[in-house]
Amino acid sequence: MMRLIASIVLELCANAIGLFIAQWLLAPDMQISVTGFIIVVAIFSAVRFILAPLVTRLSMRYARVLMGGISLVVILAALLVTSLLTSHLAITGFSTWILATLIIWVFGVIAMLVLPMVIFKETLAEARSGKQPNIR
Repeated sequence: MMRLIASIVLELCANAIGLFIAQWLLAPDMQISVTGFIIVVAIFSAVRFILAPLVTRLSMRYARVLMGGISLVVILAALLVTSLLTSHLAITGFSTWILATLIIWVFGVIAMLVLPMVIFKETLAEARSGKQPNIR
């Protein structure tokens, strides 16, 4: 149960970082309202959570060549659905959609690699030393 919670926290943080940096780099063509940022992150993350296994299963069945681009396809679809479901995310221009997808993917991957070392530093240190992790 703790692994699931940790995984959800990491995914939400990584998505938030990716969306924030994409919005920062692509403004004014990509805008996320300050008040709606949490809503955008929640919807975006939920859509990714739902679409990832579906797109993976479909690509394995019909086009194995797509396996490497699954995450990019899911991010693009999640951006599209999020922008349709909420007025807090606005993206204009084809190139902005592509760049936003790539930026969110790159910084999401970096965040997923770095965040566990930051957020769960104490637990990871205890696990490496062989101690039982102190979960509060």
